[in-house]
Amino acid sequence: MRIRTLGAAVVLAGGVLVVPSPAQAAAVPSVQITRVWYDSPGVDRRGNASLNAEYVRIKNTTRKVIDLEGWTLRDKTGYKYLFGALVIKPGKTITIRTGQGDSGTSTVYWGRRAYVWNNDTDTAFLRRADGRLVDSCAYDSTRYDYVNC
Repeated sequence: MRIRTLGAAVVLAGGVLVVPSPAQAAAVPSVQITRVWYDSPGVDRRGNASLNAEYVRIKNTTRKVIDLEGWTLRDKTGYKYLFGALVIKPGKTITIRTGQGDSGTSTVYWGRRAYVWNNDTDTAFLRRADGRLVDSCAYDSTRYDYVNC
């Protein structure tokens, strides 16, 4: 099961088609969490390859460059990734991997030696530098290893 905090949808309620207003349609976040891969393949032994198979992918949904410096990605427990000097170009994605590696423009590394995302239920929170929530993605499943948000 996945849960989103923001977004717009067309809903069929009691046989009546409900279309979101333009204000609701504009509620799509500027940077959206698109996937959380919370259970890396294989046995969890804290090896760097396994840690890096656990990741969150975010996407810039706007037509402008967004500066992510000072933004944070957190889970329910409070593990926090703080973005350094990094921009995300329009329509592009960035992958935040749990383990260690050399960060670039499309993949950054948390630098942890332990897993962040629970294998059954958790929530990813993406916040601006001022603490304002941009997007979140929750999951509650051991049936799958990832959730598309």
